[in-house]
Amino acid sequence: MKAAFIALICVIFAKNINKIMGLFGLFSNKKKETLDKGLEKTKESVFGKLARAVAGKSTVDDDVLDDLEEVLITSDVGVETTVKIIRRIEERVARDKYVSTSELNRILREEIAILLSENHSDDLADWELPADHKPYVILVVGVNGVGKTTTIGKLAYQFKKAGKKVVLGAADTFRAAAVEQICIWGERVGVPVVKQQMGSDPASVAFDTLQSAKANGADVVLIDTAGRLHNKVNLMNELSKLRKIIDRETPDAAKETLLVLDATTGQNGLIQARQFKETAGLTGIILTKLDGTAKGGIVVAIAQELQVPVKFVGVGEGIDDLRPFDAGEFTKELF
Repeated sequence: MKAAFIALICVIFAKNINKIMGLFGLFSNKKKETLDKGLEKTKESVFGKLARAVAGKSTVDDDVLDDLEEVLITSDVGVETTVKIIRRIEERVARDKYVSTSELNRILREEIAILLSENHSDDLADWELPADHKPYVILVVGVNGVGKTTTIGKLAYQFKKAGKKVVLGAADTFRAAAVEQICIWGERVGVPVVKQQMGSDPASVAFDTLQSAKANGADVVLIDTAGRLHNKVNLMNELSKLRKIIDRETPDAAKETLLVLDATTGQNGLIQARQFKETAGLTGIILTKLDGTAKGGIVVAIAQELQVPVKFVGVGEGIDDLRPFDAGEFTKELF
C-alpha cells in the first residue's frame, strides 16, 4: 500500500514538474553548453586577443592595460564601459602592488559581473512570473529584421511549457507577412492570437488583445509591434500610445517593454537602444543572434551604459535557444 502511494506521488510530480519548478527554473535547466556554444565566437576572439596582449609578460602594467583596452573596445564592450573597467583594474594594481597576468581573466570576470549587477542584470536567474498581478503584459519592440516575432514565439513556447496561459497580440499591422507569421507561431505553440486586418490601428489590436486576456484569465500577454527605425518620430510616438492603452486597460498588471536587438549590429544596437529607452520606457533587452557574433561584449555595453537589464539572450535558431540572461554564467563562460 505504501509503495503504491509513493508511486502515485511520483507520477503526479512528474506530470507537473514544469509548473512546480516555475518559469525560470525551466529556462535555466537548458543545457549549459547552449550558452557556451552561443558565446564561442566571442570567447575565442577575446581569449586570442588577451593571449597576445599578455604574451611574454608576467605582471599587469600600463602596456598590458593599453592592450586590454583595445581588446575590450574591439569586442564591442564600448568606450565608456571599457574606461570604467580599466580604471577599476588600475585601482586594483595600485592597491595590491603586484597583479600577475595569469589573474587577468579572473579579475575581468569579477569586474564585469559587478558592472552587470549594478543594473540588476544578475537578478534574473531566480526570477518567477508575478503571481499577484495578472496578466503579465509584455510589449515587444525593435527595428525591422532583429527577430521580434520569432522571439515572441519562443517566449510563448517557454511560458506555455511552464504551464502558463498565453495570449498573443498581432499589433504589427504594417508588414504584410507579420500577422501570418505570428499566427503560425500561435498554431505551433498552441496559443491564441488576437488579430485584425492589415493596416488596422495597432492600439485597437492591443486593446482587443488585453480584453481577450482578461476575459479568459490569461497569465501572459505578448504583443508584437511593427518594426521601426529608432529615428522615425511618428512610429516611435505610436509606441507611447500603445503603452498608454496597456496602462489604462490593465492598471494593476505587471508590465514590461522589451527591446529586441540583434547582437551582430554591435554599437549600432546601442544607438537604437538609447532612442527606444527615451520613447518607449524600456524595462529590459532581449539580445538575439549572440551565437553569430564575435563581439558579445555588447551585452556589457548595453547593460552598463543604458542601465537597462539584459533579460534574455538568443544563442541559436532552435525554439529552446532563448534563455534568461544570467550574469554569473555569462561572465564565467566568456572568461
